[in-house]
Amino acid sequence: MSELLAAGVAQSLPVSFIAILALGFFLGMRHATDADHVVAVSTIVTRERSVVNAALIGALWGAGHTLTILAVGTAIIVFSFVVSPRLGLTMELSVGLMLVLLGALNIFGFRRSLEECVHQHNHPDTPHSHVAGESHTSSQHTHGLSLAVLDRFCGTLTIYQMCRPLLIGIVHGLAGSAAVALLVLTTIHNSHWAVAYLLIFGLGTIAGMMVITVALGSTIAYAGRRSESLTRYLAAASGWISLAFGLFIAYQIWIPDGLFTSHPHWMPH
Repeated sequence: MSELLAAGVAQSLPVSFIAILALGFFLGMRHATDADHVVAVSTIVTRERSVVNAALIGALWGAGHTLTILAVGTAIIVFSFVVSPRLGLTMELSVGLMLVLLGALNIFGFRRSLEECVHQHNHPDTPHSHVAGESHTSSQHTHGLSLAVLDRFCGTLTIYQMCRPLLIGIVHGLAGSAAVALLVLTTIHNSHWAVAYLLIFGLGTIAGMMVITVALGSTIAYAGRRSESLTRYLAAASGWISLAFGLFIAYQIWIPDGLFTSHPHWMPH
């Protein structure tokens, strides 16, 4: 929808470089509000308690998205790269599969947090104590404990925290890059201006996603102050939504669009 609006407004405006770039920035902000974008980033933001960290997540997601838009868009505009219907559907399928993965990770993380709460409730005085008649073995508990320790350790690493939203943004950029580049190519015939538009569009997407993640982060921070368990349930809810949305996208591409048939149907959007 935002891409069609861009085409109509770009044709009605005078041929002005500044006007076109301003249009690209605001449409980039609008692009950040697409449902699949918000669902994906919410699976990460619901784990954060800091508004600053939430803003950083939005900026990194937008940076990854912009990198893909620039790479694919430049290849289409400058080098006349042609995206086949099968390749276009495959790029969009990657977004669906990523949403499924993010949703599953949030759901399993919620289950693990519940198990840890139950374990702490059963052993309030000691970090760990078992008797011979317990139902689970010490090796099973050691394995679970090692995974929890690894997850906590990796979660404190800056590179680990930065790579997650960056990679998610890169994957999401695959789904919309062809549509944006093809639209720009039909409305801006100067390749230098067209690439500049893609860059400004990406900056607008970064700004828009930062606004979204700050809003989500503020809500999560407020909920965390009210109830510790509420934040866990919010994370689980975002996981189920991401899982369902990802499966819907995968089904749409696999069956109605016919990705694996001899004549796949793809319309860039």
